[in-house]
Amino acid sequence: MVTRQGSVSAKLGARLSAPVLVAAASAVGCAGIWLGDPTTPNGPLPTCPTKALLGIDCPGCGSMRMLYSLMHGDLLAAARFNALGLVAVGLLVWAYLAWTYGRVTGRRIRGWQHNRWAALVTLSLVSVWFVVRNLPFAPFSALYV
Repeated sequence: MVTRQGSVSAKLGARLSAPVLVAAASAVGCAGIWLGDPTTPNGPLPTCPTKALLGIDCPGCGSMRMLYSLMHGDLLAAARFNALGLVAVGLLVWAYLAWTYGRVTGRRIRGWQHNRWAALVTLSLVSVWFVVRNLPFAPFSALYV
């Protein structure tokens, strides 16, 4: 079907260009993590600067190892490396799918990130995670990676 603005497939291609670009960039990043194997000591991937300089875990410490374990289907190891990061991956996938659906159909789905409290809740969770995972006594010392 052709309209004055062009073909339907051309319009769909234009609407999908951004989601495809995001998916491609994510795939390249995942391939780098897969090939770099962050679970190997002294591997090619960089260490966390916060951990290297200050000796403490930042909220993102263990994220590459978490993604590596997740890509290999080891959900428990992924949660062990960075539980909050694992939840964040789920929320980011949800946001990506809602955004892509909106681009394809022209109907927006209100994602979690559009909630007025999303930024405050996210910042609060990251701050609490930063403190809790660095507490030097049980059971919190198990969160130290």
